[in-house]
Amino acid sequence: MADYKKIEGMIDSTPIMSEYADIESSKLPEFQIDSKIPEGPVAEKWTNYKAHQKLVNPANKRHLDIIVVGTGLAGASAASTLGELGFNVFNFCIQDSPRRAHSIAAQGGINAAKDYQNDGDSVYRLFYDTVKGGDFRSREANVYRLAEVSSNIIDQCVAQGVPFAREYGGLLANRSFGGAQVSRTFYAKGQTGQQLLLGAYSSLNRQIEKGTVKSYVRREMLDIVIEDGEAKGIIARNLVTGEIERHGAHAVVIATGGYGNVFFLSPNAMASNGSAAFQCYRKGAGFANPCFTQIHPTCIPVHGDQQSKLTLMSESLRNDGRIWVPKKLEDAKKLQSGEIKGSDIPEADRDYYLERRYPAFGNLVPRDVASRAAKERCDKGFGVNNTGLAVFLDFSDAINRLGLDTVRQRYGNLFDMYEEITDVNPGEVGKEINGETYYNPMMIFPAIHYTMGGIWVDYELQTSLKGLFAIGECNFSDHGANRLGASALMQGLADGYFVLPYTIQNYLSDQITVPRFSTDTPEFDEAEKKCIEAQESFLKIQGNRSVDSIHKELGHIMWEYVGMARTREGLTTALEKLKALRKEFQTNLYVPGTAEGMNIELDKAFRLNDFITMGELVAYDALNRNESCGGHFREEYQTEEGEAKRDDENYFYVSCWDYQGSDDKAPVLYKEPLVYEAIKVQTRNYKS
Repeated sequence: MADYKKIEGMIDSTPIMSEYADIESSKLPEFQIDSKIPEGPVAEKWTNYKAHQKLVNPANKRHLDIIVVGTGLAGASAASTLGELGFNVFNFCIQDSPRRAHSIAAQGGINAAKDYQNDGDSVYRLFYDTVKGGDFRSREANVYRLAEVSSNIIDQCVAQGVPFAREYGGLLANRSFGGAQVSRTFYAKGQTGQQLLLGAYSSLNRQIEKGTVKSYVRREMLDIVIEDGEAKGIIARNLVTGEIERHGAHAVVIATGGYGNVFFLSPNAMASNGSAAFQCYRKGAGFANPCFTQIHPTCIPVHGDQQSKLTLMSESLRNDGRIWVPKKLEDAKKLQSGEIKGSDIPEADRDYYLERRYPAFGNLVPRDVASRAAKERCDKGFGVNNTGLAVFLDFSDAINRLGLDTVRQRYGNLFDMYEEITDVNPGEVGKEINGETYYNPMMIFPAIHYTMGGIWVDYELQTSLKGLFAIGECNFSDHGANRLGASALMQGLADGYFVLPYTIQNYLSDQITVPRFSTDTPEFDEAEKKCIEAQESFLKIQGNRSVDSIHKELGHIMWEYVGMARTREGLTTALEKLKALRKEFQTNLYVPGTAEGMNIELDKAFRLNDFITMGELVAYDALNRNESCGGHFREEYQTEEGEAKRDDENYFYVSCWDYQGSDDKAPVLYKEPLVYEAIKVQTRNYKS
């Protein structure tokens, strides 16, 4: 990892896992990592940065090339904005159109500090809620900047024609969301992610038409090319022809999302993968906080053994829906056996456990808190699905209070989606008991969703490799140990529209004298050769296991041992099983077909190779962090009430992992101490 000192004697290259589990982070020496955070009060850092940054004059921009990998909200907004500024942008898309990026699936809203309701919101409040929601494990300066530019996002998207909901007076309508007591979440008609992506996509298409952006569809990045310690291009595979391509540029931007599909079953699109980011890690970019994976509380429960993905229900439902399980164990058993339905249980026999445990926030507690509370109830036997792994999300109270028409205006598309999948409509009457009308409740259960870990970046969103930038979910910087609902879209668009276009110029200003270069260099030769050898090795194995069967096994290992609750013993077991699974992958994989033309199984094999090693990295990080915080819950570290117990004395840092040249070697840990100036670090409280 560039410019980092190695921690001597920390981890043997082939450690015994039980010994590794005993290593206390507090005994490791600390080394500063240059995060390039500007001087001054947190509210003035971004202004000060922009006032003193280097600029590239307009005439010089046309001589500089930028590769942007990814076309979700972060990638599309960055590519279009950089193109509009006058740079030459090469934009790579894994699907047949940027229109199909995973961002389109986001049903919830987008946060912004626009206090239309005068209910007490502000830039500082959004900043504080985000840091608190992340259990005080995020970088203060980055988060404040995110909150600061959030209002600009809404203005930009309105100008693009995004159809945000509006109140009677014409102001944009917003609601509260998990982890906040104010209304700051804005919603667009249908699915917010879809509408925001259409806005970014239209902006991107304009630049493609003008010629400032060149679009490469159905390409997957296989490797990053480093020359003299700087990112100078990528190796990509044409997913239609099978051709291996070389692409060079003065800078590379990775915007390829998170690694949630390591767990196989997740709400992510099937093509969502962390491979591009992981190739950067293999080339020397630090990977930060990989154990911070988020559990989303409102997923439709798993059904059967043949599912390839999960369906997420928007957390906006928690605004008006109430979450409950039966008070009586015998009722839960009847629900599990199918003897009764949720609407058969009267109000007096329902345990609204979030409202009971967290009276101040109730159903709007952050995702990690809501998810663990659901797990606790199900572990005690009160789950309501035939598997016992589900809780109810009920709209009876809201419908009786507001009327069915009002509730359907808000959530009708989600009700319809739920009915399509389960044959149950939450907007239909289930039963009347003693004059009280009860509607059909939804069943939900937590699932792996967003990943807060990612490529380490500094304040400029530059990785530890010069010229390589990471934006959106694939970097680590803005959420800490847990992401507040509706903040993913905010970060992607903030990075792409309003942060990267400024910060990348600090690097590019020194590249003006660098001419456009040939990709016929030893570095490109080596990278391409490695990719060709990898695909040939996958095709030659000719074993008995499909890619999906091994990926499913990986998912079971990850969910069982590295999922909602972790222990030292379980994580050690996970690492042993993952090493065995890699051997199974290397010796018993079957990939049909050839490298020529379209070969979806070969594409998936590349990704699975990364997923297995990524799973190990998550487990390593979880073993190192002997505390509970946010989405990382170690059962050994919890309060008497079952809440996460942080250790701020020993773990108040960003964990940053350095690849050691081989998937078979354990990575080396570096630490970036967190420095808080504006916020007092304290135990999270959602009860009062």
